[in-house]
Amino acid sequence: MSLNIVRQPMPSQDPESRIKNFDEVALGYTLEQALEESKRCLNCKNAACIKGCPVQINIRDFVQSIKTKDFLNAYKILKSANNLPGICGRVCPQETQCEQACVLAKQGNPIAIGRLERFVADWAIENNITDLKLDLKKNISPKVAIIGSGPAGLTCAADLAKAGFKVTIFEGLHAAGGVLRYGIPEFRMPKKILDHEINLIKSLGVEISINVVVGKTKTIDDLRKQGFKAFFISTGAGLPYFLEIPGENLNGVYSANEFLTRINLMKAYKFPEYETPISIGEKVCVIGAGNVAIDCARAALRLGAKKVIVVYRRSQTEMPARDEEIINAKEEGIEFELLTSPLKIIGDAQGNVIAMECQKNQLAEVDASGRKSPVPVLGSEFTIKTQTVICAIGQGPNPLLISNLPELNLNSRGNIIVDENMQTNLMGVFAGGDIVTGAATVILAMGAGKKAALAIGQYLKK
Repeated sequence: MSLNIVRQPMPSQDPESRIKNFDEVALGYTLEQALEESKRCLNCKNAACIKGCPVQINIRDFVQSIKTKDFLNAYKILKSANNLPGICGRVCPQETQCEQACVLAKQGNPIAIGRLERFVADWAIENNITDLKLDLKKNISPKVAIIGSGPAGLTCAADLAKAGFKVTIFEGLHAAGGVLRYGIPEFRMPKKILDHEINLIKSLGVEISINVVVGKTKTIDDLRKQGFKAFFISTGAGLPYFLEIPGENLNGVYSANEFLTRINLMKAYKFPEYETPISIGEKVCVIGAGNVAIDCARAALRLGAKKVIVVYRRSQTEMPARDEEIINAKEEGIEFELLTSPLKIIGDAQGNVIAMECQKNQLAEVDASGRKSPVPVLGSEFTIKTQTVICAIGQGPNPLLISNLPELNLNSRGNIIVDENMQTNLMGVFAGGDIVTGAATVILAMGAGKKAALAIGQYLKK
């Protein structure tokens, strides 16, 4: 019977309405939809979906609990492995992880695991489920310092606190959350969900010290003197990359990091309620085609741009962004200039962006990224009129802390090198997330945080 049930679609705001607000686009499953979707699960004996999850949620039992309307148990199963279920249910690429491993994926319709995860996490918030009566250990020493409060840091801190260690997170910005707060727009992940998840982690005994830039206002040596015995560096990939083409210093050119930080962390979209406006032209070009690029394009549209164009050097097949984000962007009227590379950004006499010169590409052999490499087509240059250019071609490791640890081993890209236990070459110093792997996904960073917490616990017990 389950094979005959159609995968439940995600209810969402109408495109014409949502481009005028920053409210969440996806509205979440209704109770009836969640129950209907759970019936599709085959309850496989050897559930491949669990192996496909970077934090190893017992997905089979989780879905079966939904099927029997035992939402509290479903939430307990989620929280036993995942400290941020409301976030993961919204932004994780389940289609390439747990859902891809689902048996039903062979027919093209896997269980909507991510949507069910969001449903249960939201159910817990609506029903004020904050105390799962976890069997927390009472040991309050030794002390562990988590540097950075993104998904890796929050996960590591929560798991260490559950194991009985006294944990303090040091965050350089004025609010915790890292990329979850400054990098993902409100219409994809409301900050009230993030605040709820962080408050639950704080309830475990985790302290969060904001406005502390480790490497500048404090050093690791300072923290050692304060009694910290182990350290987890999870400062992410906050250094924006640029194309290094002429005109990138003109007024109206943003890195994706600056653009999204000003919108999300500084709430530019709520001007004049918040006195942090962001200038946007009628025509906007976004360079790149990952999730960050699509977020920038959709945010620019909501800020009042009349036309937004995503400029990408390959074809849609090679786009790194999630399919659902690309579909949402197209529904909202965002245009895509594919097989196109920018050559230079053109400004007027006052130094403001007025256009971008580009060149068409054709795809050649597969390169080191596993995708076909773009090759310029001679004589194909053309110009796009634009007043705003947002560069979203990736980020590198945050350099502030690691520049103050010259003895720390780094790879050629500036990422921290760790062993199989997430430990660096420095005594008691561990690292994980984007600072190690380069820019990746929220759930992979969380997986690194869990692995590091286990390794730190074993290190401290020795």
